[in-house]
Amino acid sequence: MTNIQLIKSVIPYFKKYKNILFLDLLCAALTTASEMILPLILRHITNLGIVDRTSLTLELITRLSILFVVIKIIELVAVYYMASIGHIMGAKIETDMRRDVYTHLQTLSDNFYNETKVGQIMSRMTNDLFDITEFSHHCPEEYFIGAIKLIVSFIILVNINVELTVAIFIMIPIMFISSSKFRNKMRKAAKKQRAHVGDLNSSIEDSLLGVRVVKSFANEDIELEKFQKDNNKFLSIKKVFYKSMAGFSTVNRAIDGIMYLIVIVFGGLLIVKNKLEPGDMVAYVMYVTALLATVKRIIEFTEQFQKGMTGIERFNEIISIKPEITDKENAIELKDVKGEIEFRNVSFRYKEGLEKVLDDFNLSIKKGQNIALVGPSGSGKTTVCALIPRFYDVSEGGIYLDGTDIRDFSLKSLRNNIGIVQQDVYLFSGTIRENIGYGKPEAGEEEIIEAAKLAGAYDFIMELDNGFDTYVGERGVKLSGGQKQRISIARVFLKNPPILILDEATSALDNNSEAIVQSSLEMLSKGRTTITIAHRLTTIQNADMIIVMTQDGIVERGNHQELMERRNYYYDLYTKAGNNTIFSE
Repeated sequence: MTNIQLIKSVIPYFKKYKNILFLDLLCAALTTASEMILPLILRHITNLGIVDRTSLTLELITRLSILFVVIKIIELVAVYYMASIGHIMGAKIETDMRRDVYTHLQTLSDNFYNETKVGQIMSRMTNDLFDITEFSHHCPEEYFIGAIKLIVSFIILVNINVELTVAIFIMIPIMFISSSKFRNKMRKAAKKQRAHVGDLNSSIEDSLLGVRVVKSFANEDIELEKFQKDNNKFLSIKKVFYKSMAGFSTVNRAIDGIMYLIVIVFGGLLIVKNKLEPGDMVAYVMYVTALLATVKRIIEFTEQFQKGMTGIERFNEIISIKPEITDKENAIELKDVKGEIEFRNVSFRYKEGLEKVLDDFNLSIKKGQNIALVGPSGSGKTTVCALIPRFYDVSEGGIYLDGTDIRDFSLKSLRNNIGIVQQDVYLFSGTIRENIGYGKPEAGEEEIIEAAKLAGAYDFIMELDNGFDTYVGERGVKLSGGQKQRISIARVFLKNPPILILDEATSALDNNSEAIVQSSLEMLSKGRTTITIAHRLTTIQNADMIIVMTQDGIVERGNHQELMERRNYYYDLYTKAGNNTIFSE
């Protein structure tokens, strides 16, 4: 996208704060006017002093001094507003953009998160938007001030001397044209820098989250070497940026010198020929100094401008990603769920061009039925469970809930009626109460306690120093696997959904923890349509129906006793595995 396109994309965010922006630009105009009046005052005093000193009275000097003081007071008030409220406006725009990115991220499918590093997402939501705060405030302000100074200076100076004014102003477009090459290099380098910050964040996050594994293998040196490689790459990108910036500044300083040289040479010759008064020369020097100061500020702002434009570009890249899973127009709210689920000729592939994970898959689950899915890795068990809450959409066929295609329901109402307990439990950084309450944000204290009791978590929670107010740490690191799993079950008890998906909920636990959690899961599944992905025999023996899946689809179905009596695929695997794991992933 071009700079103009990028700026157009953020204009809607400015509209919300147009009144603040208007006052900010008004203050910018007042500060600029203050700067432009001083050279005129000095020009007037200088010319009077040279031509007729008697006309330079104390009364005149006093009036000019009072005028200057009044103007300066107005300038100080305006500067304060620009520095405070103007920056706050930028921060508000940043906050709005971050909210929109976060809201948009919530709509993106699992495919996006499978292919995008968390560090990259974090970089776009933090570093990129930090730069937009400065950009949002300074961009309109700096260019507005620059435009006023150029126009007003030109009008004033051309009335003093046309030839000298034209000679000076010809140099300004030359300055911008000659520096454009370096400016483009700075933008490219800034974008690479932003992208690599995301990679660097991902690398650091990955290493720190796996710090126990690193220490257990004594591989600190390897991690340091990997980090240093990424860190040095980041340095090399910054070198390119700063070299471009150095060339940019050097070119502009050279043109500065040329502009002053024009004033000295041409101005001196005009004074000799009596075509320019000494006071006019003073005014020229002051206006050229003011113009150069403005151009330098714009040049210095160019670094911030390029970072801001890069941030806006990366913001647009992520906000333009369209969610793959969306509500249909006029989607209906799912209510009074019975829990009858049917897969009709379902085929699914994760991406166009990849092999199908499911092909013409058919399965009917009755209300309140407990179904177990077993099979080797790659057979599609997890995919079946991910399709029901529409984490992905089917490629062909349809999934029906109580006779209605799940794509006809709103996503929120569909997922509100499905509870999921996974092997890899995710607890948020907070208290046990907050984590259980996540299942029903409006739940009261009694409901949370009852959910903990039903999940078999109440006793161990009360043994902790702070009970339900115990801080669980990042991802629940302060709790054991069994404790985390019981809290996640309590969360689902609180949600009280009619449909339950158990995704290998006990496979990572020791035997003692598994027995406790399994008891909680059995209580949780009562009266609900339950789909269990299981590896251990203990979790599927009591299932109403066991579905045996391979890469060829469903190869057997029936309860444990029926499958054993048939002496086919399930029987062979059971007799080989004994009472331990049936299928290893």
